[in-house]
Amino acid sequence: MAILALGVSHRHATVELLDRLAFTEEDLAKAYRRILDDPAIEEGVILSTCNRVEIYGAVPSYHAGFQALKRILTETRDVSPEDLTEPLYAHYELEAAEHAFAVASGLDSMVLGEPQILSQVRDALRQAEAEGAAGQTVKALFHAAARTGRRVRTETSVGAAPDAFVDAGADLGAEILGGLGGRHAVVVGAGPMAALAVKHLRGRGVATVRILNRSLERARALAERTEAEHGDLDALPRALADADLLVSATGAAGIVVPASTLAGRERPLFVLDLAVPRDVDPTARDLANVTLVDIDDLRETLTVRAAETARDLERAHTIVDDEVHRFAVRRRAEHLAPVIHALRERGDAVVAAELERFRSDLAALTPDEREAVEALARGIVAKLLHDPIVRLKELAAPGSQGTHTRALTELFGLELPDE
Repeated sequence: MAILALGVSHRHATVELLDRLAFTEEDLAKAYRRILDDPAIEEGVILSTCNRVEIYGAVPSYHAGFQALKRILTETRDVSPEDLTEPLYAHYELEAAEHAFAVASGLDSMVLGEPQILSQVRDALRQAEAEGAAGQTVKALFHAAARTGRRVRTETSVGAAPDAFVDAGADLGAEILGGLGGRHAVVVGAGPMAALAVKHLRGRGVATVRILNRSLERARALAERTEAEHGDLDALPRALADADLLVSATGAAGIVVPASTLAGRERPLFVLDLAVPRDVDPTARDLANVTLVDIDDLRETLTVRAAETARDLERAHTIVDDEVHRFAVRRRAEHLAPVIHALRERGDAVVAAELERFRSDLAALTPDEREAVEALARGIVAKLLHDPIVRLKELAAPGSQGTHTRALTELFGLELPDE
């Protein structure tokens, strides 16, 4: 089965379109049933985040697979095919692997190295497995993508980019407020970025931190880990009354903190919006006593680290290239395994037949002598087959495996099992 990835991301799609395409848990269950019922799709994994919606499929053919995956996007999300004409992209075979590995590494994110994406990739595979839609092909792809993401995070500082954004934001907050020691902070969100924000604020000596989130359970869990207070989003106006600093870092698709919530301030409030897309209404910049800083603002403060970031980015892309090559070799070996196995079986059969033909001539040999003769025969056949097998692996580039496999099958008269 070939790998085909079809999707829409923040690079070419509007937030409104991404919001319409996003899958809920119930939507995913229905979409996976469609995938399982479609003969043009053998396996599938849906990756739905605030920055992208992608389907990775194992398909018998490109054209039929493309149309089938596109139907999943349009029909299950009630989106017109015309709406996808411009933003829709497709990646096939190794290009699909390269894209998946870059996504899992945070290299294709709006915020370079975002911490959430690797866990989202893992969760997407788990969901597909639970729905019975993930077979060996997409499992291998997503396991390799997760390994690539882990390597980028451990071998480069790209995975630390979110830390850099939070640290830079804290620096700006300290500058605006005259220091963070003894200040009171509100953090909206309870995910990885919000947890980073709490850690940095604690390190800067903030007196109190109150964590607010739509899910009260998640807010409580993060608050217990960080010795903070917690509540739901309805408590935001009251919490802001005594706050000096607001950090928002949710995964929501729309505005979470409207400008009206921040209006009428009598004391300065520093607002740090770490979300992509934005959590805080940008018009809040015009409010009295409110200083709003978002990801785009922070990029400017991080230009001094550009050289180091460029080196790490180059290293991260090298890791992706290495893992794509590794994945390609594995894919090639899996495809060639039946013909290589058949070729070796043919060699074993020839050895066995010749030993049987000369059985009477070998009868006078001692057991050790006979074993030596058999080993010699097997060794000669193995050496003769070694070069064709090596060359087959070298020549079997994507798209040409079938040609070389058929040639070897015909030349040696091999019988391969039905696929």
